[in-house]
Amino acid sequence: MAAVAEPAKVARAPGQGSNGAAAALSGGDQNRAVGFGNETINDFLDRQPAATLRNLYNRPSNTLAVFRLLPPMARQLVMHLLFLDAPLALDQYLVWIKRGEGKRQHEEGLRRLERLHIIILQASKLTLSAVFRDSLRTALMGGGEHRSFGVPSEQGTEDRTVDVAMLDEYARNKWESILHFMVGSEGAPSPGEAVLYLLRRSDLMQRVEDSNRLGITSRGFQFLLEDVNTQLWDILLQYLSLSNQRRMDIVDILSFLFMLGSLTLGQSYSAEDLPESQLHCLQDFADYGLVYQTSPKHFYPTRLATTLTNHDAQPLRGGSGSDEEQGFIVLETNYRLYAYTSNPLRIAVLQLFTHIKARFSNLVLGSLTRDSIKAALAKGISAEQVIAYLSHHAHPQMIARNDPLLPITVTDQVRLWEREKNRVAAEEGYLYMDFSSAEDFKLVRDYAKSLSVLLWQEERSRRFFVEARGQEPVRDFIRRRLA
Repeated sequence: MAAVAEPAKVARAPGQGSNGAAAALSGGDQNRAVGFGNETINDFLDRQPAATLRNLYNRPSNTLAVFRLLPPMARQLVMHLLFLDAPLALDQYLVWIKRGEGKRQHEEGLRRLERLHIIILQASKLTLSAVFRDSLRTALMGGGEHRSFGVPSEQGTEDRTVDVAMLDEYARNKWESILHFMVGSEGAPSPGEAVLYLLRRSDLMQRVEDSNRLGITSRGFQFLLEDVNTQLWDILLQYLSLSNQRRMDIVDILSFLFMLGSLTLGQSYSAEDLPESQLHCLQDFADYGLVYQTSPKHFYPTRLATTLTNHDAQPLRGGSGSDEEQGFIVLETNYRLYAYTSNPLRIAVLQLFTHIKARFSNLVLGSLTRDSIKAALAKGISAEQVIAYLSHHAHPQMIARNDPLLPITVTDQVRLWEREKNRVAAEEGYLYMDFSSAEDFKLVRDYAKSLSVLLWQEERSRRFFVEARGQEPVRDFIRRRLA
């Protein structure tokens, strides 16, 4: 008999190859493999073709937003060239630069400006793009009828209660309602379909097995560690990536975002002159708390919008980002956790990996247990992410007194619980055995290996195990070659 294949299961460590060696990707490679990373708006702009960027620079508000996003050395070079009537010789530019760190920063800034087609380096001379130069001059000096910084409108009678405090509260509630839904807070309303689609597309949430319910992913938990501005850009970059699918001009979407970033908080703006694509954006962005509308004819930008490109502006405070709660967790060597917070979102995040025992007006008592960590691991949250969250939100007293910051006994145990979960995984497939010769065994085994379906082998007993998907091609190969 050439060989016998029997349905079976094999237990192996996840990520191991057919010879038992670990085949896991590094952290960075894992991110690339599953298609997400930490792309920023700067990375997104760097990837745009020259024609798209030139169209973008036609509007003064866009050039000002891009200028604000540049690194300091790049901004300095742009300002040096902005009012020069002739190109700047490269050797003259190099005279300004000191050796060492300063030189490296200038070189990085120059490369960034070239990628964005803001500066042209030709014949050893630096020239500022004419369209960028003219638009930035207009943005800084005023003039023109471009209306790229929005058209202010007067408050209507229905807007008497609209002020900065009200807009902050509205934006906070809108954004935190999405975060509450992500962490599964009890009673959290489901966002609109458009928001849910972006959460899934961003890999922040995915459908739970054997259920129509959405659950947070490992990427989603990492998302919770970011500041609000970074979180917003994560979502908005996914929104931008859908422009072709929705047949929307990406320049129109970027222009609207950059315009929002330049508006005045508390001021009402007209929506009547916006193109149709930007009106769609206006409706969509209201779901995230970027804008507030009391009438289809005008809108108010919230602090979430006005800080999109201006990092020096005062960010949205209160809720999960309040100053007094940046460090609110105390963790003891006996696994007990004390969280000095009354914020529902903070508590909901803790419940993802903590067994909550008691809640008071400004204090939550809990502990890290095997079951609570296993529940987090089942959602795709890693041990390192739990440790990172506890470190990021450690109470100032822990920072002042503890070295290392978190008790080693606790962090080691959390990692051990993760390894315990990953120790063994069952794989369905087929066991091949009873080969008549060692040559036949090696021939079929090598074929299975070439298909990447070989999970286990034992040459001494002439047996190997293949994944279920490899059964048919391996069986057909045996029939052709060994029958």
